[in-house]
Amino acid sequence: MPKKRPGFSGFKRTSQFLQQPIRQASESRGFAVSRVLTHWAEIVGAEIANMGRPVEVSYGRQGMGATLSVLTNGAMAPLLEMQKEIIRERVNTVYGYNAIARVRVTQTAVNGFSEGKVDFLHKTPNKAQPSMETVKIARDKASELTSPVGDTTLREALEKLGQNILSKPKNGSMR
Repeated sequence: MPKKRPGFSGFKRTSQFLQQPIRQASESRGFAVSRVLTHWAEIVGAEIANMGRPVEVSYGRQGMGATLSVLTNGAMAPLLEMQKEIIRERVNTVYGYNAIARVRVTQTAVNGFSEGKVDFLHKTPNKAQPSMETVKIARDKASELTSPVGDTTLREALEKLGQNILSKPKNGSMR
């Protein structure tokens, strides 16, 4: 068996190595900048969070408060521009003092700076709902297939499973 090196306890995630240096760097400015980035929707609310996202907190040479840069697309920029004071107040309320002195709105394409590789807004895809007729047909078919099962709880569980499977819209997968 190979000898274990001192101080080596196995493989670790990269996030474990970066967590402490990131925290030290952000807290050295007087507050945890990373919290603004990670809890954006909770701080400013869902409506403003859907319009833009924070990308940077920068500090001037005089140390008279930070500037929060918010990234948005061209259509939302005027709306977000009108919300700058609300954003500043909400972020400062979280920290209990005027940590953010200015909010700067930066416009970009809908896909951000990554040349269209990543969407700006993360939306959940809309799932097609089966029609009432499809649900009724699936319920009848599932009931017919599970009728020989003697145990009622097992039959009901199998029937519900069958309804869910049979009522899903076909997308070209195996059936």
